Amino acid sequence: MELRHLGRTGLRVSRLGLGTLTWGRDTGEHEAADQLKAFWEAGGTLVDTADVYADGEAEYLLGRLLEGLVPRRDLQIATKAGSVPDPNRRFDGSRGHLLAALDASLERLGTDHVDLWQVHAFDPVTPLEETLQALDIAVSSGRARYVGVSNFCGWQLAKAATWQLASSGAHTRLASTQMEYSLLQRGVEREVLPAALDLGIGLLPSSPLGRGVLTGKYRHMTPSDSRGASELAAFVAPYLDEEASRIVDAVAIAADGLATSALHVALAWVRDRPGVTAPIVGARNARQLRTALSVEALSLPDEICQALDDVSAPVHRYPDQDWSTL
Repeated sequence: MELRHLGRTGLRVSRLGLGTLTWGRDTGEHEAADQLKAFWEAGGTLVDTADVYADGEAEYLLGRLLEGLVPRRDLQIATKAGSVPDPNRRFDGSRGHLLAALDASLERLGTDHVDLWQVHAFDPVTPLEETLQALDIAVSSGRARYVGVSNFCGWQLAKAATWQLASSGAHTRLASTQMEYSLLQRGVEREVLPAALDLGIGLLPSSPLGRGVLTGKYRHMTPSDSRGASELAAFVAPYLDEEASRIVDAVAIAADGLATSALHVALAWVRDRPGVTAPIVGARNARQLRTALSVEALSLPDEICQALDDVSAPVHRYPDQDWSTL
């Protein structure tokens, strides 16, 4: 699999990442092992997890698999910290919480460092400089090699990166930002992606298949074994409206014309967008994952990309609209 630099850093990662959101919850050890092995054999290197996935079981499971299945040196492990199971405070970006969470993650993963450590979301209560100081400590202590953020909007990302550049002392630059991005969700193009491109921060798209909708599985019915028929139905529902249906139909038409699948068209589109380093792909089983990984050989023709851009274009008016056209 082709490798790409993560933002403006020396870290090179596979241009598809493996997500572990369901590991330890819906995905057991045997199935997780099959997925990790398939990913590694395809040349994949970036594995993304978080301390709150299955209450830590995803990290614990990944750590066990690293003991004997795949060499640790062959993978870049990315995890996150900052989310808390507290209805009164969803995120905690304090230095104490973050560093304690990192230590717990390292213990579950059975490693002395992670390759990418990410703040899971912006904490409006904790001063941002305190959160960023925790990232500096993680890198200077050797517990993390690179750092990033997740679910930061445009101004939050720009503020964080600018503070690192402008404040006194040596600070660890943000390498990445992880955000949902697909043909069904292009909101990051409004401010996050332009900021990331300008600041040299790599984008790691989550849900690159529009929560599974872009595969076309929901075009005529809701499969009984899908997320849309499970307790995650509310997660899928926003992408089952008329506008989304138009986009899914266009993807299916493009797939027919290229003699490939809708999954491959949708994944290739987001993988090759400017500023994108590696979409994070989650799968129900190893067979699904192998299907997604086989997109490696596909590059969409320019005319197909343009048609998909047009049909899925978000409406960005003031202040984004070109003033020369007003």
